Amino acid sequence: MENENQNKTIGEEILTARFLPISILISSLILAGTWIYTAGQKEANKEVGIEPSELEEKVLPSEGVVLPITWGSLGAKLVSAGAIDADKFRAIYEQRGSFTEEYENLLLGDNNGKIKMTAANSGYLLNLFWALGLANKNPILEAGEMTNPKYGGAQNFASTGGWTLAKGNVMEHYSRHKFFDLTPEQQALVDKISGGIYRPCCGNSTRFPDCNHGMAMLGLLELMASQGISEQEMWNTALVVNSYWFPNNYATIATYMKNKGVDWKDVSPQEILGAAYSSSQGYAKIAAQVAEPQKRGGGGCGVDAGAPVKQQGGCGI
Repeated sequence: MENENQNKTIGEEILTARFLPISILISSLILAGTWIYTAGQKEANKEVGIEPSELEEKVLPSEGVVLPITWGSLGAKLVSAGAIDADKFRAIYEQRGSFTEEYENLLLGDNNGKIKMTAANSGYLLNLFWALGLANKNPILEAGEMTNPKYGGAQNFASTGGWTLAKGNVMEHYSRHKFFDLTPEQQALVDKISGGIYRPCCGNSTRFPDCNHGMAMLGLLELMASQGISEQEMWNTALVVNSYWFPNNYATIATYMKNKGVDWKDVSPQEILGAAYSSSQGYAKIAAQVAEPQKRGGGGCGVDAGAPVKQQGGCGI
């Protein structure tokens, strides 16, 4: 009950502190330099001889983690619908010499099975899930905080204005395509879990997906629910995915928990993903209690060829 009250308090503080002009500024920054993740910083660390600690290995296994979803031909469907312009998408990675066979199959293949998330491909998967969350038709996008009149329209957010890799205007794809159907029970599960997942770059939950991470997590939750993944496995997977997207933050949180005598394998995903730990404000309080917060790369919301885009309050409005 205490955690729920903390989550609600922090969420309310964030909503009251956000203003439309900031969202417009952020969207302009995103459009000026496409916000796409590069390969995991953990790989770069290895190149210079920095090995992950035992604790980091628990949070971010070097061998990666197999996600419970089946990707199938979703990439090709996103391309066919125009939510992803395959030429633009591919060009970004080809310019960096990093468009692998795995990436090609996930984008255009029609028989993809389970996906293994690693430090190296976590950013690529972020972008695929971002497109899915943005384009798939869902009431969270149509009747939730994204459409609150006080924000001036859903087009003003980082998660929408920042997606420059669609064909045509991004809002032509916003909650416009039905890639799978959710039963009322599955939608209720997405509503419930999305309201409890925060991200260290922002102060909002996934139910208010105003940045790329939030929109990507929404897409992943919808996909898991559509494939009958259990509620607890959805929570577990969300923590794994958030950890790969924000390696610094969750390694620091793991250090905090270790100092409290709690091993990472024993933490409650529901608790750790809540506002008290995973929102930008909650995380700041946790980090302040850790002697040496982790300082490895990753976790930025706008990265162009490895250079993070500095922005007000993380990302989003």
